Amino acid sequence: MSKSARNRAQRTQKNVLTKREVPWGSIAFFTVIGLVAVVAIGWAFVQSRPASAAIEGLIEKDGLGQEHTSGTVRYETTPPMGGDHDPAWQNCDARVYDSRLRNENAVHSLEHGAVWITYQPGLAAAQVDKLGGKVKNTDYTMMSPYPGQDSPIILTAWGKQLKLQDASDPRVDVFLRSFVKGPQTLEPGAACSGAKDTP
Repeated sequence: MSKSARNRAQRTQKNVLTKREVPWGSIAFFTVIGLVAVVAIGWAFVQSRPASAAIEGLIEKDGLGQEHTSGTVRYETTPPMGGDHDPAWQNCDARVYDSRLRNENAVHSLEHGAVWITYQPGLAAAQVDKLGGKVKNTDYTMMSPYPGQDSPIILTAWGKQLKLQDASDPRVDVFLRSFVKGPQTLEPGAACSGAKDTP
């Protein structure tokens, strides 16, 4: 074999040894695993939010205004479930307030995905403490007394409301799971802190 033929043979052999193959099998495998994981996480998230219709006694209201206003707003429900509101939201980052909140600020928080728990003044301290414990452990919630409401406890999200007699009612947890930053949220990702900190 001539010298030039030998050199060509060595180069060919070297190229075969050093050429890198694309690992298509591994790429396909990990792509499929990734897609399965995304679908599973999405499915689990959807399943963790019960359908609104499954909450017995749920009151729903559509067509609520959402303009900013500096004045007092007359709301159709007590406490309000949504509507025009103050430009400043009430801080709702797991806040327990000991006096009534201004409706117009609280409604702005509902627009951001908060759940507002209100109770009649005079509700037994054990019940107030039980509700307060849930609020303190759940971001995008706030709690306050609400004189004049027609039920001992009312849970409110934008366009959603549930009236209860007892803080131990299992529907409290169902409502929180369903509506804290739930599908009714008009401004997903909007803040729940950094605004109005006092009633």
